[in-house]
Amino acid sequence: MNGSEPMRRKTQETRHAADEDHEGRSSSEERPDLRIDSYDARVLEISYAHIELLHELTIGVFWPHRRDDLRFFVDLGCGYVAVDAIGRPMASAMAFGDGEEVNFLGMMVTPPRLQSHGAGRWLLRRLMEERPGVDMRLSATRSGYRLYESAGFIPVDVIRQHQGIVTRVEAPCAAEGVTVRKMRTEDHSAVRALDLVAFGAGRQRTLEYLLAMTEGVVAVRDNEPCGYALCRRFGRGEVIGPLVADDEQVAMMLAAPFVQRAEGRFLRIDTPDRGERFGGFLAAAGMGVFDTVTEMYIGNDRRPREGVRIFGLAAQSLG
Repeated sequence: MNGSEPMRRKTQETRHAADEDHEGRSSSEERPDLRIDSYDARVLEISYAHIELLHELTIGVFWPHRRDDLRFFVDLGCGYVAVDAIGRPMASAMAFGDGEEVNFLGMMVTPPRLQSHGAGRWLLRRLMEERPGVDMRLSATRSGYRLYESAGFIPVDVIRQHQGIVTRVEAPCAAEGVTVRKMRTEDHSAVRALDLVAFGAGRQRTLEYLLAMTEGVVAVRDNEPCGYALCRRFGRGEVIGPLVADDEQVAMMLAAPFVQRAEGRFLRIDTPDRGERFGGFLAAAGMGVFDTVTEMYIGNDRRPREGVRIFGLAAQSLG
């Protein structure tokens, strides 16, 4: 949405200004003090200077994010962190995709001891108020589900978090007429087109960022890419995603190179696919279902469930 562009520019300017003068500032990025339940809180626009605050929050809810993973999210998104009177983090919330048709809300973190105090609700409401008329999605944990439901989000899918120390597994049988090879620069336009269909909207900034920092493979049928997968360092090891394919067998073929090379190491993929073969392949490789979250949306549910579709999220905060 064009109306989001000024906010994007303002957030980026504030982010860099905060990095230059984080120590002892009254802070141009600080919002007026507010009262959240019995707590005095201050809301800050997230910048690179707040990586440690975000890291403290993620540790508090047992998320595996490294500081580099959090920088990745700050690079791609904008949002807020609430801190108490002595600077301790209370909650965070971010949005990804400003200026595009769909915003994904993520990094919605509130420690369990503070979940009844309203900081997460306040931050969610602020992000939503800043995006009138924009389609929004998020991945709801069990603890956050009621909050998002009360805000009007509609459940649409279960995301299965497959992960584990990879064990040896045989390569899946090839889909008829399909081969998998390393991604090349000339494949990027086809990858963008596949992702547009699978995600249901453009997410150019996120995809360009991922293409520049990850390894990738493509599935080819009749000399044309019919799927792709990326893999990068994340958390305790690596994560596969996005993974986009037009068929479950093709999805297995795309995941296989990353799974097989990771033998003896930690690997993760977050998948909305309910296919028994894909999930069975991951489980056979030592990547059982560790947890689930619920994908929810407001506006239009754009993501297809047939044909070219997502088999692996870029991240739970990115879709």
